[in-house]
Amino acid sequence: MPNARTAEQPARYVHGYAPAVQRSHGQRTAENSAAHLLAHLRPGQSLLDVGCGVGTITADLAARVAPGRVVGVDVSEEVLATARASAAERGVHVDLRTADATALPFPDGGFDVVHTHQVLQHVADPVAVLREMRRVARPGGLVAVREADFASVSFHPALPGLRAWLDGYRAAARAAGGEPDAGARLLSWARAAGFRDVVPSASVWTFATPERRAWWGGTWAERVEASALTDRLRENGFDDDALARSAAGWRAWAADEDGWMTMVHGELLCRA
Repeated sequence: MPNARTAEQPARYVHGYAPAVQRSHGQRTAENSAAHLLAHLRPGQSLLDVGCGVGTITADLAARVAPGRVVGVDVSEEVLATARASAAERGVHVDLRTADATALPFPDGGFDVVHTHQVLQHVADPVAVLREMRRVARPGGLVAVREADFASVSFHPALPGLRAWLDGYRAAARAAGGEPDAGARLLSWARAAGFRDVVPSASVWTFATPERRAWWGGTWAERVEASALTDRLRENGFDDDALARSAAGWRAWAADEDGWMTMVHGELLCRA
């Protein structure tokens, strides 16, 4: 079921747009974050990316459907500036604009493909967003969704600082109006939004090499210490010592030769 928070009580984006967040999101590509969609893309298709963020996935998708029209929307003009700079550097044309995912400023049936990645977990009413995505997809068009499931996070060694981070993050995300375990809820949300032709799947992020651990552990340590998440954790009971222990846990895990972490993502391909 969607979060009970109302439109008058919108969800707050728990991560914010600190440099560490944007750097982390900038590592996302169509290959590592939208592989379930790629076989269905064709040159000339029109595509909407909802909650495009820094735009790296959007630009990848645009390259695959060129010369088709590609639009990316996000609520943050700050992050769209990063996306525009990235698209310009790559020489990819993408129309990037601010918009509310629950009230997309497009006519019915305007896009062949409507995509979103790691957005539904942060909104107060994911079903409303899926309904909007269905509305703006052409009849028979494709709606593609991928969301993390933080309940699935598994790590070794089981450092206390990491366990505190995981419990604290899930609590902070819910207090902000979202659902951190969204991946497992996608099918129920899609059915509630009116989709009947749905193909579910799942994929896993793995962090076990020194390079992957250093990047993942470093970005999370920085997010714990200096981002909007810091404030959200404080609001949910973390004091300075708890924040320091969580950040230290991330760094200790990243430096451990035996360090391992996985996170499952739920995925859907839905026919409009």
